[in-house]
Amino acid sequence: MGSAKKSSASRTARIEEMRRAEQARERRNRILVVAASVVVVAGLVAGGVVLVQAQSDDGGGSAADDAKSAGTFVTDADGVRAWKGELGREHVTKSVDYPVTPPVGGDHNPVWMNCNGDVYEDEINATNAVHSLEHGAVWVTYNGDAPKADVEALAAKVKKTPYTLMSPVDGQKDPIVLTAWGHQRTVNGATDPAVDAFLEKFVQGQQTPEPGAACTGGLSK
Repeated sequence: MGSAKKSSASRTARIEEMRRAEQARERRNRILVVAASVVVVAGLVAGGVVLVQAQSDDGGGSAADDAKSAGTFVTDADGVRAWKGELGREHVTKSVDYPVTPPVGGDHNPVWMNCNGDVYEDEINATNAVHSLEHGAVWVTYNGDAPKADVEALAAKVKKTPYTLMSPVDGQKDPIVLTAWGHQRTVNGATDPAVDAFLEKFVQGQQTPEPGAACTGGLSK
């Protein structure tokens, strides 16, 4: 019991620290957005550099993108499935044919989904959500078979946890799935101990390609 309380207190302290860091990043981001806007406008006037870059991102074939995500899952002792294979990290503005649903990584949209405990009632674009995973977020997803009580309880948990987001994914096989960059597992419900264990390990965990990157300032719907 004492160990569980200590772990819970440690996780709470870490979340509070991340929340303070996120607020500081938000303030910096507002300044950077203004500066970036000036640069973008200047680039457009100079010759449409932004448009050319976007066209370049769109030019790749889907086969190349699929190759970057080729691999397979290996199940660890704790029940978490780890992706063994290369996960692309290019920014693309087209759709990506991910090998698994929900995706655990790969090429993604330049804009992330807000993941500061954000709960989305409708499906979201997977390419934006994958960008959130790159920032160290955990994505909680569910399909139509998930019990309403579990969905509501998980939503309440997500809202209290920075670097998480939640949305329905009708195409997934299991009722409830937890996903981090390169890692995924199913859970039996909101009270499954694996939920807290997954959040503890993977929210801004060692798998994060861009630790400390923002989970605000992206898309909100």
